[in-house]
Amino acid sequence: MITRLPTWVWLGAASLAMIAGMVNVVGYLGFEHQAITHLTGTTSLLGAAIARGDTRSETHLLVIVLSFVGGAMLSGLIIQDSTLRLGRRYGVALAIESMLLFAAVPLFEHRQIAGAALAAVAIGLQNAMTATYSGTLVRTSHLTGMFTDLGMFLGHRLRGVPAEPRRLWLCLAIIGGFLAGGVVGGLLFPTFSYRTLYLPAALTGITGVAYAIYRHRRGPAGTLSP
Repeated sequence: MITRLPTWVWLGAASLAMIAGMVNVVGYLGFEHQAITHLTGTTSLLGAAIARGDTRSETHLLVIVLSFVGGAMLSGLIIQDSTLRLGRRYGVALAIESMLLFAAVPLFEHRQIAGAALAAVAIGLQNAMTATYSGTLVRTSHLTGMFTDLGMFLGHRLRGVPAEPRRLWLCLAIIGGFLAGGVVGGLLFPTFSYRTLYLPAALTGITGVAYAIYRHRRGPAGTLSP
């Protein structure tokens, strides 16, 4: 159960979900129409490509999967814990994510799959970085779990079973952030094309700086941990 939600958890979750939403829309609207932020569809497409012997698609899809996993692995190396807690090295992780997104733009513009790969590393890093809070999964790069939790909450309330309202609002914040990011990305892409990624790259860097300032002002590591 989520007993309380510090400001940095609320703002961080919504902001990172919005960033992921923008990145994913750019991937979908790009030359490969490739999802970036989640791997379920990508793995299904990989299976279909293997079945029909499409070596080119197999290679590209496998690169995306391995890049996402590599980003998550990088998060494990940097943060070394799966529980959200003030004092972790999130600022470093966010700075790396920002640089990866900036670097992906010219590669995308040259229609190289490496652009999508760098974006997948960035989002894999982000998704692993925001893993759990108060024993509850917090994922900012895809919404299946959030919608599942939302449905469970509504089902519990209909049955009169006690449900944690803060969990509901956290789900809605992440869903709303991701959707807003998709809308913004969809509006900007026709004009700015892959340069749209400069916005989530900048926002990631800003989020990292804001976290570092907040962490400094709140004192020792672990002060706001559940």
